[in-house]
Amino acid sequence: MKLKYSIFAILAINANLLASEVVNLDQMSVTATKIATPTKEISESIAVVDEKTIEDKNILNVQDAIQNIPGVIAASSTNSPSPKLVIRGAGLKAAYGVREIMVMKDGVPMTDPDSFTRFDFIDMQDVSSIEVQKGPGSINAVNSTGGVIQLITKSVFDEDKNRIKLGIGDDGQKNLNAKVRGKISDNDFTSATFSTRTIDNSWRDNNEFDTTQLSLKYGHIFKDDSTIENELAYTESNLNLPASMTKAEFEEFKKSGEQHNTSNAWQDSARNSKIASFNSKYEKESGSVTYKPRVYFTHWEHYHPVTGMINDSSDNNIFGTDLEFDYAHKMFSQDANLVGGVTLKLDKSDDSKKYEYKDIQTSSTGRILRTLSNNKGALAATEDSSTFLYGSYVKESFKLTDKWGFDVGTRVDKLNFDITGNELRAYNYSTGKYGTGKGNYSLDNSFTLFSAKIGTSYALTDTTNVYASIAGANQAPTTSELETNNDLDKSQSINYEVGLKTRTEKSDTDIAIFENIVKDEIIQTQQIGSNTVYDNAGQTDKQGLEFNTSYDLTNSIQIGGAYTYSKFKFDTFNESVRSGATTTLVSRDGNYLPFIPENQYSVYAAYHLASGFKTRVTARTYGSYYMDNANTQKYEGYDLVTDFMIGYEMKAHNIQLNVNNLFDKYYAMEASKDTSGNETYKAASPRSTMLTYTYKF
Repeated sequence: MKLKYSIFAILAINANLLASEVVNLDQMSVTATKIATPTKEISESIAVVDEKTIEDKNILNVQDAIQNIPGVIAASSTNSPSPKLVIRGAGLKAAYGVREIMVMKDGVPMTDPDSFTRFDFIDMQDVSSIEVQKGPGSINAVNSTGGVIQLITKSVFDEDKNRIKLGIGDDGQKNLNAKVRGKISDNDFTSATFSTRTIDNSWRDNNEFDTTQLSLKYGHIFKDDSTIENELAYTESNLNLPASMTKAEFEEFKKSGEQHNTSNAWQDSARNSKIASFNSKYEKESGSVTYKPRVYFTHWEHYHPVTGMINDSSDNNIFGTDLEFDYAHKMFSQDANLVGGVTLKLDKSDDSKKYEYKDIQTSSTGRILRTLSNNKGALAATEDSSTFLYGSYVKESFKLTDKWGFDVGTRVDKLNFDITGNELRAYNYSTGKYGTGKGNYSLDNSFTLFSAKIGTSYALTDTTNVYASIAGANQAPTTSELETNNDLDKSQSINYEVGLKTRTEKSDTDIAIFENIVKDEIIQTQQIGSNTVYDNAGQTDKQGLEFNTSYDLTNSIQIGGAYTYSKFKFDTFNESVRSGATTTLVSRDGNYLPFIPENQYSVYAAYHLASGFKTRVTARTYGSYYMDNANTQKYEGYDLVTDFMIGYEMKAHNIQLNVNNLFDKYYAMEASKDTSGNETYKAASPRSTMLTYTYKF
């Protein structure tokens, strides 16, 4: 795709079509600039999922909210808050969890310093809107080149009705959510949110999930109109992680929709967590300066049986602060705003342990064939770790004229890893047995991370803006990646982007065309036996086009859709291919990145009547993609997987039926192939149905 030729034609066509339309109120974003700004005026691609969409789709997991945003891949093989999340190719390297993407809740970072994010302790039923900022260069993105996801909950100061929400569905689904808000005095406000969910997922083995969550908020307005808002939250989450399938087992799943008794050795993987967190946000205006300091603390523990080992960690603490200010002033006789701040964050884990599996079935040679439980066996390793990040950021937003605006921002961070441990026992992927570990080890690395962005937006008409931006950022390797390859270097991502945004009385349209060049990108390689190693690629080149539109056919009917074209390739990459004790470097120059389809799209239609009747249907298609770095085989993807909602609202009552995967299609959420040629498939969920009743009072 020749980006420089395509963009001018697209911009010209859309500008002419939409120049005469009537202006509509634009959605506001607080992610890109830290100041509430219409999305049309932001000089980069940003998407907003509003409260109405979240309620209509009965969003319980974050992937269900953002999976139809162009440029975003969000899917879970567990039907729970454990998604694979990729934005424009970033996050692809993650073996589990989410990497390279910054996740925030109400301005408070949810992402660890080394870029790891857990979604277990985010209650989506307390989220009123979601903003997705794509690509590097954000002043919010600490050690994250993929972008920023901002989850915005209802402020304790906002007027909001109390509610109780009950849901029941197939596969043992049950959901209870309750929220109450109270005004203690003219200056004091409080709210409480409670949620509990369970699901059996009986169509396959080891995929039960349950969670209980409680959030308490308190806010106070001082005499000088400054405010403080505090949140105390607790989550207990128990998530069983199902095994992957071989090619033959996947073919059987496509016939039956059931996944039982697979040959995978690790039948009892799980992630059981307990998480307590506190955050406090203060805001005070003093003349033209607004101060916004935040402090936060998280204590978490988990029991995490995975391939080969059981991780048991109970003393993990995260301390952080973000000391932000913004300064409103004049520049070129126009309103301007300067945002700056300092970030400090410490992630400290003491006495983390790894254990062998106690109950296992072995072959005559001693190879582990199957786990029989997730009970702990012999102690395998102990570890203490400390990850410390500190940095500062600044961003200036200004206009040269009423129509022509600029954003210029940068941040610099220092990331330090300090890890010591003693590996007594280790799992050998080649022999499939436990053996003697490497003994005492230590890791002491540090990285200086720099990011910057310059962007401009120009109003062609009252309804249409064009924009262009150049942004870059570093991505450091994670501690787990450094443990497989201590020579990993940070990557450098540079993104060039142009686009067009329109906001009319009846329609919204966004188009973005980008090229993202990444030097020393950290690439995942699947070796034989499910062993994952990491290397720096010389360079990758990611070119893409993203299109999103919605249109009001009538006051009651809305239609829309999204399309993503991706051409993500290795410019230079020598992959380490291991066979026994021998490692060979094989060139992958010119190959496509795995898992990323060339084409994906979604369409939807929504119908709402004033009488209270409502319905919504969404269908998405994920094109074919290569299953490995060698590009030896493609998976066909899936076509028009459809979600459906029908409901009725009457005053304080709302009842609705949500059906995901309406036509019960059996397909893989992810298909991959290791360097020895073994294929692995992770099944997507078959049809899932939930009936929900909500009462607001």
